[in-house]
Amino acid sequence: MSNRVVCREASHAGSWYTASDGVSLCHPGWSTVSLSQLTATSASQVQAILVPQPPKSGITGPQLNAQLEGWLSQVQSTKRPARAIIAPHAGYTYCGSCAAHAYKQVDPSITRRIFILGPSHHVPLSRCALSSVDIYRTPLYDLRIDQKIYGELWKTGMFERMSLQTDEDEHSIEMHLPYTAKAMESHKDEFTIIPVLVGALSESKEQEFGKLFSKYLADPSNLFVVSSDFCHWGQRFRYSYYDESQGEIYRSIEHLDKMGMSIIEQLDPVSFSNYLKKYHNTICGRHPIGVLLNAITELQKNGMNMSFSFLNYAQSSQCRNWQDSSVSYAAGALTVH
Repeated sequence: MSNRVVCREASHAGSWYTASDGVSLCHPGWSTVSLSQLTATSASQVQAILVPQPPKSGITGPQLNAQLEGWLSQVQSTKRPARAIIAPHAGYTYCGSCAAHAYKQVDPSITRRIFILGPSHHVPLSRCALSSVDIYRTPLYDLRIDQKIYGELWKTGMFERMSLQTDEDEHSIEMHLPYTAKAMESHKDEFTIIPVLVGALSESKEQEFGKLFSKYLADPSNLFVVSSDFCHWGQRFRYSYYDESQGEIYRSIEHLDKMGMSIIEQLDPVSFSNYLKKYHNTICGRHPIGVLLNAITELQKNGMNMSFSFLNYAQSSQCRNWQDSSVSYAAGALTVH
């Protein structure tokens, strides 16, 4: 049996966030559109310019580190220690400052395992999938996957295995790795990660996975990171809900998002599902959020007292006409009382 360590490279470094050499390019659409969705010409140009290299020993991504420190320094830790956070996964140019509000609530002194639940953007998936690698690389330092927990999850028969290609194409988990590394840097040799790619789950499957993950959520040494952007509005997203009573389009989008955020704060998975059915809000991490809400419901049955608060909301731009488009971001934290 091979003991070869398999690594997932930081495949979005240098495009969605600063690479170890300080290169950072962002296209406005990169918060939501993959290279495969760009024109062949622009995609080849981007790939020719930016072929992310694995971080070399001794290089700690000083520019990325400074960016993360800058965003985190502007935020208060009012909900610490968080047991779970919801944070966005767009390019850091757009959502880096928003995400800081969630990561500031992480307490590295007690956190030993970090579950990262991200939605699948590129492959059809009706269940959840686990990575096939051992190490996730970041420009700051490498993060180690917890193979013991992976073994426990794999034994349930509820998970698929994602290929390395799928893993490196997907950004919803990777965009949380630099922030995770930064938040945990004071204890960087003392924690592991458990990345989980979440498919388009039915409500019953969200309940099943919620029940499975609830025992891990109950452990104070575990942290759950739920990866999600909020409303994707505009013609390119085929979503243009507008409530004219709210005034400008961007105000209508904010009202719609905050309706959903309020329901999440109520910790009610059924109400959240009903909200999505009614408004079809394009919240890309709706299934990871559904899994978290169902895990919380399971723990509440056993008398555990928790509360969730959103701490920041932002939009990539303010939509004022039908030709505009935007993506919304929200950051929040779950605390146990």
